[in-house]
Amino acid sequence: MALRNAILRHLRVPVQNLGLNQSQIGFLGSIRSFSSHDDHLSREAVVDRVLDVVKSFPKVDPSKVTPEVHFQNDLGLDSLDTVEIVMAIEEEFKLEIPDKEADKIDSCTLAIEYVYNHPMSS
Repeated sequence: MALRNAILRHLRVPVQNLGLNQSQIGFLGSIRSFSSHDDHLSREAVVDRVLDVVKSFPKVDPSKVTPEVHFQNDLGLDSLDTVEIVMAIEEEFKLEIPDKEADKIDSCTLAIEYVYNHPMSS
């Protein structure tokens, strides 16, 4: 937990330019700019947005990203990369995932489940 907090204080995640205009660009180049604050998102919407965040991560080969992909085993990411992806998911969905829960998220499956089961109220 202390490591994650130290990383969160000093980490900057690079943003990829996808050739989109300013109104289309969200965190990490995501095309979607809406958040889960408005209404409970469908599972499909959560899956799409989580996959977009992971595909946008600089060290990830987008062709390998699926809803079942494991960050370390399948994508070869280390624990710091996993923390960065979880932070990017928090930004995308305007969530604050408690450290205890964030430490468990090591795959797209777990990220999707967490986001889908923790909608934000307006």
